[in-house]
Amino acid sequence: MTGGRLGRALDLGSRAWWRLVGRRVDLDGRHQWLDAPTCGPGPVGASWLTAEAERVGGVVREDVAGGGLLSSMSLLDGPGFRAAELDQTVRHFYEHTAGWRMEVWAQWSALFQPGGELVSRLFGRRVQQLALPTRPLDVAHGMDSRVVHIVDAHGEQHAAGWLRTLSATGEFVYSGCYSARLLPGSDQPSVHVAFPLESGNVQVFLRPSIQADGSLVLSSPPGVFGGDGAYVVVRDGGGGAWAARVPLHERFHVYRDHRGVLRTDHELRVYRSLALRLHYRLDPA
Repeated sequence: MTGGRLGRALDLGSRAWWRLVGRRVDLDGRHQWLDAPTCGPGPVGASWLTAEAERVGGVVREDVAGGGLLSSMSLLDGPGFRAAELDQTVRHFYEHTAGWRMEVWAQWSALFQPGGELVSRLFGRRVQQLALPTRPLDVAHGMDSRVVHIVDAHGEQHAAGWLRTLSATGEFVYSGCYSARLLPGSDQPSVHVAFPLESGNVQVFLRPSIQADGSLVLSSPPGVFGGDGAYVVVRDGGGGAWAARVPLHERFHVYRDHRGVLRTDHELRVYRSLALRLHYRLDPA
């Protein structure tokens, strides 16, 4: 079997698996909170942006030199979060992400590194999406970051596309769609991140909270279907869709260190086991 045919078989098989273990969902009705961008066959990269803009009746704006992942952190205001209490540098990063550059370090646990490498080789690097770095030297030259906005028919920011590539090779690591979204039965908005894939996506709902020093914590803890956490959604050609909650849990801590440098500690766990740590240094561009 050629590489292209093998990749196609893997993609079809993975979508069949998620239909098997997932539940049927109505993305136009009561499960609209899971409605998020997808893309067609081939590498993901930035291919989904125009289609998503057309789907919401808007346009893509790439001229956002100071554009942020959220137009305002106050979109997340609720019982457990008040943007006014955030460290102003942390807030500036999320509201003006395009004005920052990043360095990143990655460390896998010995138990999960082989699996991470396998997933990256079979899926991530091939489809140019969720290609998690598996070796420290993968990110030795840094990671480039580009922010574009999907603007609705009223000129308001509907979502932001955050495109991150390896500086050394230009290969995509992440291509995510960022917005604020309210989960069913909740009065606290979450950060919603969707990673488009062919006929589906991976989505993460992150619960915001503020520490005593003004730093930000975003977390996707264990819980029930409909709560903050990670989901896989697949669609078929006839309008059907299936979704499964997956046992991947993340925690981001965004803070200024004692020298005033903005940093992020990112942990990825599978169930309770720590799989990957990422550390970002963020500097004004």
